[in-house]
Amino acid sequence: MSTVTANMSMSLDGFVNHPTDGVDTLFRWYSRGEVVTGTDGDHDWEFKTDASEAQDLQGAKDSIGAIVYGRRSFDAAEGWHGTHPLGVPVVVLTHSAPRDWEYAGRSVHFVTEGGIAAAIARGRELGGGRTVVIGSADLTQQALNEGLLDELTVDLVAAMLGAGTRFFDNLKGAPYELEQTSVRPGNGVTHLAYRVVKP
Repeated sequence: MSTVTANMSMSLDGFVNHPTDGVDTLFRWYSRGEVVTGTDGDHDWEFKTDASEAQDLQGAKDSIGAIVYGRRSFDAAEGWHGTHPLGVPVVVLTHSAPRDWEYAGRSVHFVTEGGIAAAIARGRELGGGRTVVIGSADLTQQALNEGLLDELTVDLVAAMLGAGTRFFDNLKGAPYELEQTSVRPGNGVTHLAYRVVKP
């Protein structure tokens, strides 16, 4: 069965976005280096990181089978215009799918029933055995609370936002025990990886 992991860039004070700045401050580490990693799909975006971060990004591109987001992320990204920059299927967990969406039938799929478990199951189906990544704070919290998360990676950014959405609110089953599997410094960011220890 494929691994389920969550990944987000997070400020030192625990936020994954800011009410006015959005994710601009948190995503600056993607453009601070000299090594270019291109994206897939219909996008011409590129990352500019240091060499080790570029290697990690390429590894992620090769290992990710599907990404699970919530409706707010979908709306903020304008549905990635039907194709995520990594070129992998996206599952959007939402109470209602958008009607007459101009990019229907492409690589974005909507799950409206069954909650986070159904969204992860759909991601596994679409991902062909590769890793399913959760890219939403709220859905990460739900997956933790339901015992569905295997791994957690945090790109800890050297910034404090003071307000916004916290990555780790609403943890009903806390305390959660984590096994640290990796720590690597980057350019203005520290990359942390953990395995979720399940009872």
